[in-house]
Amino acid sequence: MVPLLDVNKGRGSKEQLFVATIKEAPEATQLQLAKAVYGKATPANLQALQKLQSRVRVKLLNQLYFLDHTDPRHLISRRYELECLDLLHKVSVLYAERDFRLAERLLLRCLRQAEEGEFTQYVVLAARMLRNLYVERRQPILYKKISKVLQKAQQQLAWEDEAEQVQADTQLVGNNTVAARRMLLTTLPGQIAQLETLHRRAHSFTSYNMLYRVRMLYEELQGQFVAMIRIAAAAARDLQAGKLNARRFDLRYNHFVTIYAYLRSRQPVRGLQLAEEYIRDFHPSSSNWFYFQEHHLLLALHAGRYELAQQLLDTVAKNSAFVGQREAALQRWDLYRSYTNFVLPAPRVQSARQRQVAQQMLLLPEYSRDKRGHNVAILVLQLLYFLRERNLEPVLLRLERLRKYQQRHLTEASTLRSRLFLRLLQVIVEKNFDPKKAAERGQGLFQQLRDTPPPGEAFAEVEIIPYENLWGIVLELLREGPPVAVA
Repeated sequence: MVPLLDVNKGRGSKEQLFVATIKEAPEATQLQLAKAVYGKATPANLQALQKLQSRVRVKLLNQLYFLDHTDPRHLISRRYELECLDLLHKVSVLYAERDFRLAERLLLRCLRQAEEGEFTQYVVLAARMLRNLYVERRQPILYKKISKVLQKAQQQLAWEDEAEQVQADTQLVGNNTVAARRMLLTTLPGQIAQLETLHRRAHSFTSYNMLYRVRMLYEELQGQFVAMIRIAAAAARDLQAGKLNARRFDLRYNHFVTIYAYLRSRQPVRGLQLAEEYIRDFHPSSSNWFYFQEHHLLLALHAGRYELAQQLLDTVAKNSAFVGQREAALQRWDLYRSYTNFVLPAPRVQSARQRQVAQQMLLLPEYSRDKRGHNVAILVLQLLYFLRERNLEPVLLRLERLRKYQQRHLTEASTLRSRLFLRLLQVIVEKNFDPKKAAERGQGLFQQLRDTPPPGEAFAEVEIIPYENLWGIVLELLREGPPVAVA
């Protein structure tokens, strides 16, 4: 049963009680809300609840006007863009009231701010309204002057719109299936060339930003992570030198791709140092904070800093916005926690949540499309668990599932690291779970694994803990004793 506030507590309005109830039990049903607010869940009360929800929603939307956007940990361009929108809103009212003098003053201020922030769409809007205003006031000289500004801005906006369309097309495919991302690799050079042409014409921050992000995507899909670090560093230098618009450049994005590239290029120690510095630039209430912390955690795991990984998991779980994450994201955090709990010394008493997560991990299927990139990690975690339990039958079952998964889904050359690791796991069966013989037999495969760089993002299985380290964990578990059949 969802815990709800006692309807008799306090003397606040129905709206206050409704909001308090939602805060205490965000997963409450309509029937439970009606009972909490009105005492009974009758049809009349349910209808009253709908009207109450509507009133509260309107009041909450009105509060958006009073949000503080000046915190530097948010998107830097947001405050400047909202200033333009605020001025345009006021001008629209003044224009309707025929107060052309004040409307002109605000429009000129809006135009100046839009040009300083390189918000071309607002330059167009402000210039168009000024043109119409000068027609109304019969000022031909000012009309001709602003018409030239408008014409230039409209042409620039057309180039920017085309660049944004190219970037949006590539991003959509980049978030699609592995096969689609492989196809994208063949077309990206042409799209980059198109964006370079558009940037030469527009020479604006928007055209630069679209080109910059598509270049990053191209290097990421190829697995050129060192190149990503160089591109991000060059952009940061350009920002410091004043070559990029400080009102528009999202430094948080640069931070994110930098630590991501250090993670994927197998430089976790340096990446971890930067992550601990960069996290200060992310607001804990934003989804970007969670994405950043996800890679921060992976850097800690890859660097062998398991206690730090545990601290990061606790920090994330304590964030009040954590429960609002998408279900897929919550499941990833559960998987990371399961790996971290496995490599840390076992606590004397596990929490109910830890036991529940452990059971969930053991019951996940061997292949699931919504776990793309994590299927091997899930099966390997299950294998590790049963190796530690020395339970032979489920160990053999997971090894067989891994073998089938490799045959069906890891056939491309780009999946070599995953294939090598899974072949190492098959060696332990060949050598009858003898750790010394398995280490000797797998030495060649292990060296080949160490020499194989991680693939591009288009093809990657996520290594929550590097395969090399997992192989060491497997051998250590075998030294503690081989799995045996349970009677």
